[in-house]
Amino acid sequence: MNILAHIFLSGNTPEIILGNFIGDFVKGNLDSQKIKALYSTGIINGLSLHREIDFYTDNHPVVRRSIDRIQRKYHKFSGIVIDVIYDHYLSKDFAKYSDTPLPIFAENFYQFIESYKDALPEEVQRMMGYMISQDWLNNYATYDGIDRTLTGISRRTTFTSGIAEAAIELVNLKDEFQADFDEYFPQLQQKCIEFLSTI
Repeated sequence: MNILAHIFLSGNTPEIILGNFIGDFVKGNLDSQKIKALYSTGIINGLSLHREIDFYTDNHPVVRRSIDRIQRKYHKFSGIVIDVIYDHYLSKDFAKYSDTPLPIFAENFYQFIESYKDALPEEVQRMMGYMISQDWLNNYATYDGIDRTLTGISRRTTFTSGIAEAAIELVNLKDEFQADFDEYFPQLQQKCIEFLSTI
């Protein structure tokens, strides 16, 4: 899953939200002394949630079905494309999953993350500026927003990926991806609720 889903699935605990948000930028064993010296228990729990979401997503048969639809075209980058496309469906249908309207949810998150800016890894601080100024969380709901996101990701890949043009799959496979997301996301929500209840 991509940024919006990770934030949304974190619940309401600030340190869990923070850890889940920075999860892609923190490598290594979460039980190591190095990680424990850098982050509080709450943030480490958020990092654990991030990894749980990624593992569950990578191994889910519905997500695999989505990836298989575009595998021949985008090869090893297909999972990245699906992560972003799934954030499109979450953003577009946000009212179905949350009582808080997406514009308010996004603005609250932007203010929250700004208050923690100095504690974030440098890479996250750089990304944050773009995320807020370009209002990524709201723009995932639009075709143009997804197009810009995938184009931005393609610029950061070492190899030619083709994903700069992958937003077209929202047109070509709109109904199929919508059905996949609608089946998968409630299961992921439940998985996260169960995980959070154990920490």
